[in-house]
Amino acid sequence: MSVKESLKDLDVHALRRLIRAGGYARHTAGLAAGRLQCNLAILPEAYAADFISFCELNPKPCPIVAVSEPGNPALPDLGADIDIRTDVPRYRLFRNGVFDEEVTDISTCWQDDFVTVALGCSFTFENALMAQGIAVKHIDLDQTVPMYRSDIALAPAGPFSGEMVVTMRPIPEARVQDAWEISARYPHAHGAPIGSGPSAGIGIADLQKPDWGDPVEVSDGEVPVYWACGVTPQNVLMKAAIPFCITHAPGHMLVADVAEDADIPVFKAHQH
Repeated sequence: MSVKESLKDLDVHALRRLIRAGGYARHTAGLAAGRLQCNLAILPEAYAADFISFCELNPKPCPIVAVSEPGNPALPDLGADIDIRTDVPRYRLFRNGVFDEEVTDISTCWQDDFVTVALGCSFTFENALMAQGIAVKHIDLDQTVPMYRSDIALAPAGPFSGEMVVTMRPIPEARVQDAWEISARYPHAHGAPIGSGPSAGIGIADLQKPDWGDPVEVSDGEVPVYWACGVTPQNVLMKAAIPFCITHAPGHMLVADVAEDADIPVFKAHQH
């Protein structure tokens, strides 16, 4: 049994304790079944309002599910005991728009003006697809979903602009419409696909050369289907070149207490 298999049945609190203690630092796909998993952007308060506006203008790749108070590492809307400094398997640090390093704990670089923006994640609709008998190849292979830079322009806000990052999953041709309808039920987790087909006209040159994650073969009888991806904010933050910000490492999510099929309200900035 793999380490991943042995952790599959851990409840969300035990899983976060393990991650917090440094006992697990791999991708979180397939763990804590039924719980919401979140992409993250952590940035100084001076930039947070513009970034939140950017997310609200681009809800497909950036569906906000929670925002922290400045300097507070807790996210009480997502879990009573969450400490965002330690509870994600891997983080990525960016300085002046350049990737600096990947770490498993951000306690030593935490700032008292940091705001955490938690965004919905595709793992939610993946679980729904699997529950309806649609296989998700990268999970079966214990890999990270392939992610690609697209040429889909996003609506800008303040210093934040760029193009959408997309994920790809090979779906049996007979189930593509089902996949479309199932994922559309989860607008807080990227919702319905943004396209399908070998090229889909979104600027991907080679499906076997993803920009992040692992390549997944599209077999005969399967159609590549693309969804908006929560790695989009990483691209946008890099392009904005703000002095310092932190994201999750692709595929390494915050696992929340909230049920992934909960009726999560659309975030509005005035609530914060």
